[in-house]
Amino acid sequence: MGRKGERGHLKRKPAPKMWPIHRKEAVWTVMPKPGPHSLSRSLPLVLIVRDMLKFAKTSKEAKKIISQEKITVNGKVRRDERFLVGLMDVISILDAKKSYRVLPSGKGLFLHPIDSSEAAFKLCRIEDKTVVKAGNVHLDLHDGSSSLIKVSNPQNPEEDIYHTLDVLKLSVPDRELLGHTKLTVGVPAIVIGGKNIGKYGKVITIEKKPSKKRRDLLVTIKDINGDQFQTILDFVFILGDTEPSISLPEAD
Repeated sequence: MGRKGERGHLKRKPAPKMWPIHRKEAVWTVMPKPGPHSLSRSLPLVLIVRDMLKFAKTSKEAKKIISQEKITVNGKVRRDERFLVGLMDVISILDAKKSYRVLPSGKGLFLHPIDSSEAAFKLCRIEDKTVVKAGNVHLDLHDGSSSLIKVSNPQNPEEDIYHTLDVLKLSVPDRELLGHTKLTVGVPAIVIGGKNIGKYGKVITIEKKPSKKRRDLLVTIKDINGDQFQTILDFVFILGDTEPSISLPEAD
């Protein structure tokens, strides 16, 4: 008879490389619950409290802190230590009055300190788009959520302005639409996958090749030092129209 229910354990060795854990320190690590982000681009809340913020030495201590309802993710209190936190999520520590945004780096995901004004919103990339009943546009976002945009005519180019890989600026926790940025040449962007993960700069060129899938097109990005590098469109997360709408770590 086959196994029923979710798997209750996870070994450290096959755990995602983005997790900040020692692979040979112990055999087991926490098994996260299915959540808004994919396992490969997120980490459980208990690891953030214990290994990244250093608020606890053990998982038991971290679990107790989380259960006290003093930590919010995107403006909502999270009590489950196995809840998955991922790219661009905003984590706030209520007692310490500190907030962080989850960003990519060459070593994986890390917490970038932000102020209270920046903690009031997050960026979400459009992964898919569907026209639904009454002509409204349904957008699937990178964090597992969705947004319904009401338009009178989705076939009208002036109204149908949302496309895959564009980015929405949403308030938290209300998720009100604050802005929309199109993926085009000249916009600032950060790389969220591949060997250049964590690097950021401005999009210089986007390959035009109808025979290729759009997500596989090559993109050239120039960083603040003037150096150029390439990645594929699927690994590009745009950050604003002309300047990043979020703060970023200082370049090495």
